[in-house]
Amino acid sequence: MDFSDCRYDGSGTFTLSACPTSARIDKDKRESIEEATLENIARMADLQDKLYADAREGVIILFQAMDAAGKDSTIKKVMTGLNPQGVNVHNFRQPSSEELGHDYLWRAARHLPQRGFIGLFNRSYYEDVLVTRVHSLQNGYAMPDRCLGMDADSFYGLRLRQIRDFERHLWENGYRILKIMLNVSPDEQRRRFLERIDNPAKNWKFSSNDLAERELWPQYMQAYEQAISHTSTPESPWYVIPADQKWFARYLVSQAVVDVLEACDPQYPTISEEQRARLAECRIRLTQ
Repeated sequence: MDFSDCRYDGSGTFTLSACPTSARIDKDKRESIEEATLENIARMADLQDKLYADAREGVIILFQAMDAAGKDSTIKKVMTGLNPQGVNVHNFRQPSSEELGHDYLWRAARHLPQRGFIGLFNRSYYEDVLVTRVHSLQNGYAMPDRCLGMDADSFYGLRLRQIRDFERHLWENGYRILKIMLNVSPDEQRRRFLERIDNPAKNWKFSSNDLAERELWPQYMQAYEQAISHTSTPESPWYVIPADQKWFARYLVSQAVVDVLEACDPQYPTISEEQRARLAECRIRLTQ
């Protein structure tokens, strides 16, 4: 399996249940796959250096997933080679009162990286068409009737259109968005939850609320399917990565990151002949 097999750009019909949660790669291939991941990480570092120097395009990499799918560990393992000076990382948690007082895309816009930088979103503005939809949180919003006086499908249909417009706006202003869903199976999530309970070093990762959310799995899958099918475009596709084998998921993610950085085609800036002459003068002064 290649990362391009996980890509959906809006053409055809998207069905989440048809997306595998495991690539079923033999474990004896793990070492070679992890070596390939390291090669991709080194390539990412080289491309990021050029992206930072070039400063013409910005890259946003966002991760969405059910609990225990491996978002944190993927960011830690795959992004380890990037220069932190050129990376902004933001975790999208439950909105604050200030954030709820603005439109839902406001908090995302606040954390957009400047061109030349990479922005990593651990969860994102997509929470506002996933969690809010599953829990019908829009019913508690302080908004005028013209914004709320409709059924849930109409309300979230508007939001999905707004997200497409937002991402199109970013594309037209020098940004590329890499959208990744780590697609974990219920059985693998259960195994990872049990590991968090049984391992004292991982107890802090588990909350009883995780089980309450797990019971809403069908509703979340429906919300994810709607979000992906309505916001995938050629300029801003989704990658639904099988996440049951973490080591292979990281490889696929590293492939996708290299691909989007290569698409930017970053180059080190060139200098004029006048600037080059000044450099030569400076060199003479330093060697006298």
